[in-house]
Amino acid sequence: MIRSLFSTRMLTSVAALAVAFLSADLASAQEAGGRSLIDLTSSFGVGLVVIGAAMGIGKLASAAYESMSRQPEVAGSIQTAMIIAAALIEGFTFYALFICSTKP
Repeated sequence: MIRSLFSTRMLTSVAALAVAFLSADLASAQEAGGRSLIDLTSSFGVGLVVIGAAMGIGKLASAAYESMSRQPEVAGSIQTAMIIAAALIEGFTFYALFICSTKP
C-alpha cells in the first residue's frame, strides 16, 4: 500500500495538480478585464471526473481479469460483479458530468 502510494505515476499526478493550482492563483491575479490563463470552471471539473472514472474502471477491469485468470471456475460471477461495478461508476460519472455542466 505504501509503495503504491509513492509510485512515480502518483507523484507525477500530484505534481501536475500542484502546478495547476499554484499557477491558477497567479492567473487569477490579473486585472478584472483581462483573460486569465487557467479557467477553473466546469470544464476543469469535467476533465477531473473523466480522468477519475477512467482510472477507476481501468483498475476494476485489471483486478477482475487478474482474478479470473487465477480462478477460472468463478469467472462468470466475477465478470457479473465487474459489469455491475462498472455500471455504477459510469452512473456516478454521468451524474457528476451533469452537475459540472450546469451553470449557476
